[in-house]
Amino acid sequence: MQWLDKLSGYFKNFSTYSTMMDFGDCVEVLIIAVLLYYILRWMKTTRAWALLKGLLVICAFLLLAYFFHMKTILWMAQNVLSFAVMALIVVLQPELRKALEELGKKSLLTAIIPFDAGHQEEELFSGRTISEIVKAAVEMAKVRTGALIVIEQKVSLKDYERTGIEVDGIVSSQLLINIFEHNTPLHDGAVIIRGKRVTSATCYLPLSDNLGLSKELGTRHRAGVGISEVTDSLTIIVSEETGKISLAYEGRLDRNLDTEGLRGRMQEILNGNAESIAKNKRIWKGRSRSKK
Repeated sequence: MQWLDKLSGYFKNFSTYSTMMDFGDCVEVLIIAVLLYYILRWMKTTRAWALLKGLLVICAFLLLAYFFHMKTILWMAQNVLSFAVMALIVVLQPELRKALEELGKKSLLTAIIPFDAGHQEEELFSGRTISEIVKAAVEMAKVRTGALIVIEQKVSLKDYERTGIEVDGIVSSQLLINIFEHNTPLHDGAVIIRGKRVTSATCYLPLSDNLGLSKELGTRHRAGVGISEVTDSLTIIVSEETGKISLAYEGRLDRNLDTEGLRGRMQEILNGNAESIAKNKRIWKGRSRSKK
């Protein structure tokens, strides 16, 4: 077939190029590989990761169109490409700004060699952290104290932390109850938790546009569902009007949870994700040792 002949021709050309490579070319390839690694590592913690997977599907489709000579589709792709690049820059503007800010704060050595890998492992969710959050939610539900608690997972919530006030305290039921107590400076807005620490309070969250949500739900519930739609965070909502506890995850809202229901749902989500992260780290470490 003709497309197979083209593919074999590309491999032949690549083999001729490989014989002409010198030391400078090898260094250049190494630098590009390192840059691609850190770009992909950064994208995995942002909304750009889902966008990248969609772009890969489109690229695969265009590759098939090229091999099978679908000229109309290729013509459309060429004319849309310039507009698509501009659209990507606009859509990813907050993530690009954040990446440049973090690059300016880090030194070259710490950016290449992550010394805090062990610290990240310690921040996986513990049973005590879950118990403290559940205890606080139940106690606030009894007295109908409204609360909005967002728990960060793989996707960073630092953009939303900037809208609030820094707390940086160990998670405890007393701290959470005091934050959401009526007429206190920090009670309005959301609390963001990373690992075992409360990072920020009074944070603003995006509201969900889901028309399927019940009309009786207020701004607090729509904010909890909204943040779960754009990130992989887990959000606990305590209703001020009814005293009911709800949990939002992946755009879905579980309502009227009791103590055991809330604890079981949190353990299912948080511990499951923590185990997958730990498993990936063990695989990476095993590959590193095998290379050595």
